[in-house]
Amino acid sequence: MADRDTPLYMIGVAAQLAGVHPQTLRIYEQKGLVTPQRTSGNTRMYSQADIERLELINELTSEGINLAGVIRILDLKGRIDERDKEIDDLHKKVRRLADRVHELETRENVTALMLPEPRAIRRLN
Repeated sequence: MADRDTPLYMIGVAAQLAGVHPQTLRIYEQKGLVTPQRTSGNTRMYSQADIERLELINELTSEGINLAGVIRILDLKGRIDERDKEIDDLHKKVRRLADRVHELETRENVTALMLPEPRAIRRLN
């Protein structure tokens, strides 16, 4: 399956998939709501992630939220997504550190079992 950010759709197809007019996509781009990639010939190319974003914009505007509100919501959603990724990364680090601590504790326990008891060392002296 292609990456969600791979540009796949020209403006007409993207508009149809998103359920809007191509001119609406141009307006959304002007307002910074969506930023399609461009070909060397300057043709707009939309990814699956862009289509999903356009669907969310449609949902919000159909609920009566104006474009300024949509911009704010998308900004906050982006921040939340970034924090979620940071939290996931931190969870992975904690798991790796916990595994490493467990490994070191196991080594320490094995080493302690292999060493003679202190009383046995005293008797040898």
